[in-house]
Amino acid sequence: MGPSGPIRFVFLNLNPHLPKTDSPATWTERIRALRNVPPLLRMVWNTSPGITSATVVLRLVSAAIPVCQLWVGKLIIDQVVQSIAGRTADHRQIWVLLAYEIGLVVLGDLLSRATNLCDSLLGDQFTNHVSLRLMEHATQLDLVSFEDPVFYDKLDRARRQTTARLGMLAVLAGMGQQALTLLSLSAAVVSFSPWFVVLLVAAVIPAFLGETRFAMLAYSILYRWTPERRELDYLRSLGASSQSAKEVKIFGLGRYLADRSRVLFDRYYRENKALAIKRAASGSLLNLLPTAGYYGAYILILVRTLSGALSLGSLTFLAGAFARSRGLIESIFSSLNNIAEQALYIKDLFDFFETKPGIVSSPNALPSPRPIQSGFEFRNVSFAYPGSDRQVLQNISFRFDAKERIALIGENGAGKTTLVKLIARLYDPTEGSILLDGVDLREYDVEGLRREIGVIFQDYMRYDMMARENIGLGRVEELGNQDRIEAASRKSLAESVIAQLPLGYRQMLGRRFENGVDLSAGQWQKIALARAYMRDAQVLILDEPTASLDARAEYDVFLRFADLTSGRMAVLISHRFSTVRMADRILVLADGAIIEQGSHRQLVALGGRYAELFELQAAGYR
Repeated sequence: MGPSGPIRFVFLNLNPHLPKTDSPATWTERIRALRNVPPLLRMVWNTSPGITSATVVLRLVSAAIPVCQLWVGKLIIDQVVQSIAGRTADHRQIWVLLAYEIGLVVLGDLLSRATNLCDSLLGDQFTNHVSLRLMEHATQLDLVSFEDPVFYDKLDRARRQTTARLGMLAVLAGMGQQALTLLSLSAAVVSFSPWFVVLLVAAVIPAFLGETRFAMLAYSILYRWTPERRELDYLRSLGASSQSAKEVKIFGLGRYLADRSRVLFDRYYRENKALAIKRAASGSLLNLLPTAGYYGAYILILVRTLSGALSLGSLTFLAGAFARSRGLIESIFSSLNNIAEQALYIKDLFDFFETKPGIVSSPNALPSPRPIQSGFEFRNVSFAYPGSDRQVLQNISFRFDAKERIALIGENGAGKTTLVKLIARLYDPTEGSILLDGVDLREYDVEGLRREIGVIFQDYMRYDMMARENIGLGRVEELGNQDRIEAASRKSLAESVIAQLPLGYRQMLGRRFENGVDLSAGQWQKIALARAYMRDAQVLILDEPTASLDARAEYDVFLRFADLTSGRMAVLISHRFSTVRMADRILVLADGAIIEQGSHRQLVALGGRYAELFELQAAGYR
């Protein structure tokens, strides 16, 4: 009977994103992190109480199988020894015991397969449950969060938990089963000599502490590489994506991207390699202690057997129980360390769920006015992104009256898009206030307010879905209203685009899925405009709505736009003066401030920034 082999503590680094520190997490931090385990278990229970109960019961029964097998084996050996020695032995009893052992093996296999089935089903449900919670929670967070790299690190770590935590759940469940088995086996070992259990634990602890130290160091190294790992992911996506493929080929970027990735990988590999070598050397020395402890106990068992104090069956039972107990103690220690380590990772998941949006409806929020009576008023509004001292908008004041069409012009970065995001309450002002019909926007129900605003941004989405879905998502509750979808496509002139598609409104757009059809930039823009018209909103905001259209298509779109926005509020952002001149009032922004406003004629007559830009653009057509 030999030992179960060299001790191998397996530390699953299921998530490489760890607290930003060059020193490993302390034991206090690791123990404190264990507080994250009960919420995770509650989440598992909420995923499927039935399957969770089934897997617990199956593991409870399975935990008793090993000690039962060893005990039946002991009885068989003792019966056989008595028979060989010529003593009275019931041969029929031997075959009955053998049948019991075979039954235990079959039962153990069935229980194992049933447990694996439950674990697999529970794992699928848990992954879906957490993924859906992530999606639902992400949709509630503020837009400014998604423009923060630190938040993206947190979101990336949280996303990884949807599958990475399945490994931890298996460790937790397995450790519970192993602990029950160890208790039953230890009872037998203790009956022989309580010191054997003490010897086992004492021999394993040094190896456990050594591996723990190196696991902590690996933990810290991996987290410090979070930004670089995100850069590596980005470089990989650039090197193999449909969006970047054209420029990668035209500009010959393939080798550059690969070389840049290789430099990052090699730096990480060198640092990790040094730690891995130290870990292997230390582990080899520390593993000698458990081996010595095992053989010391085994020698004592042999001596007692040779002296006649133990039967051969008892020798087999104790040796087997001791060997299995040793393996279980090692595994449980490893699992405890693993769980303590992974509990730090779980914190990323719960930290994300604990991130709360700043833009929320108050308990007594007012419904959005319909119809809007007086319009919007900006009062000394300034805005800066969290953590930044730079003011994107500075002390802006103006009125946006009901049924008025205004245009915003200015150089890139002047604050035009930020201003319309404030109107839609995607942001809240850093200073000042925005009123709608004399009431601060913060007093209105957020969702109700946004339902009254239709926006098409210059970086509009191209959904890899059917054409009817691409349009219908503008008012998702009307997704099944084909008449409304067709009316929106007529308003945006997307009807002619859809007429050319083989399956019409049911045509899959984009190349991601089978039979998908890609569109030109101008065609996509008409689809996006239809999505904005789908809302039938009181305020229509178009951010560079014709940037991808040719001159005739642009002219047709704006004839339609002028007609459709008659009698309603509209905000138009464009660099084309042929577009903005149709607005009732034009606001000229520079460095986050309004420097001029008025009609096209008034601003040209003023001879200021607008007139200068107008002349520069007009000269290009002469």
